Amino acid sequence: MAKDQSIQRGKRATIKKSFQRNWQLYLFMMPVFLYFFIFHYIPMYGVQIAFKDYFATLGIWGSEWVGFEHFERFFSSYYFWRLLKNTIILNLYMLVLFPLPIILALAFNELRNGAFKKWTQTLTYAPHFISVVVVVGMLVAFLDPNTGLINHFLRALGVDSIPFLTSPDWFRHIFVWSGQWQTLGWSTIIYLAALAGVNPELHEAAKVDGATRMQRILRINIPSIMPTIVILFILNIGNFMQIGFEKVLLMQNTLNSETSDVIQTFVYETGILEGQYSFAAAVGLFESAINIVLLITVNQIARKVSENSLW
Repeated sequence: MAKDQSIQRGKRATIKKSFQRNWQLYLFMMPVFLYFFIFHYIPMYGVQIAFKDYFATLGIWGSEWVGFEHFERFFSSYYFWRLLKNTIILNLYMLVLFPLPIILALAFNELRNGAFKKWTQTLTYAPHFISVVVVVGMLVAFLDPNTGLINHFLRALGVDSIPFLTSPDWFRHIFVWSGQWQTLGWSTIIYLAALAGVNPELHEAAKVDGATRMQRILRINIPSIMPTIVILFILNIGNFMQIGFEKVLLMQNTLNSETSDVIQTFVYETGILEGQYSFAAAVGLFESAINIVLLITVNQIARKVSENSLW
């Protein structure tokens, strides 16, 4: 007993000394801590409305407790499987393209012409600063069956116009690849920063040994940035079910809803437009629960396989 108390006192003393020695760092951390606590943790108090029949006039505590009724209603609904399937397929499609920023960063890193490198980087970064509304407007300008530039070009070649924006088969391709065009260049920044930290002496030694450029990329660059790749992949999986309903909502119409209906747009429609707050909260909580499970699972796998993980 005395030994345990001694250990506890030692730990407290260590923490106190660490705080006294690094109080400036803790002070810098405080705004970030307060931000997450105020805007991310305190609002979790409202999650309980997913288990209640919530009415704004009664408040959270005054509303009737209904348990898992809203979850059962969602799971037994006719649209559950369509929403889940569309959400998973769309996210898997985007996940398959996860290596593209890595490939682009490796390509940028190999460019030796400084002016051309800066020009290409700027060209690929620029779309990131375009708003989602403008991007969808550009898609309409290019893909509209009557006035779109692409269909004008197709008709000039004697090909019938293609209803890109109203076709369920085209929705996923347009959504994912336009998203890649908008975010690909910006996503390479972290990988370029990691590549900048690779020891140049490793490349010099590899050149002396006769290694080709591709061999140096495969044996030096990729292993050096692998921890960064693993961390970003885990974070990507943590947001697997979150697509971003704004762009889907802007591209969605009654003709392509077969593939464009996803969980996040459903939460928006039922919660904001229809005022079914408890039901929408239950659906959103279900989505978040899947993300948490995937994040923990992938993190554990990554820690065992590559010894790189978030925690």
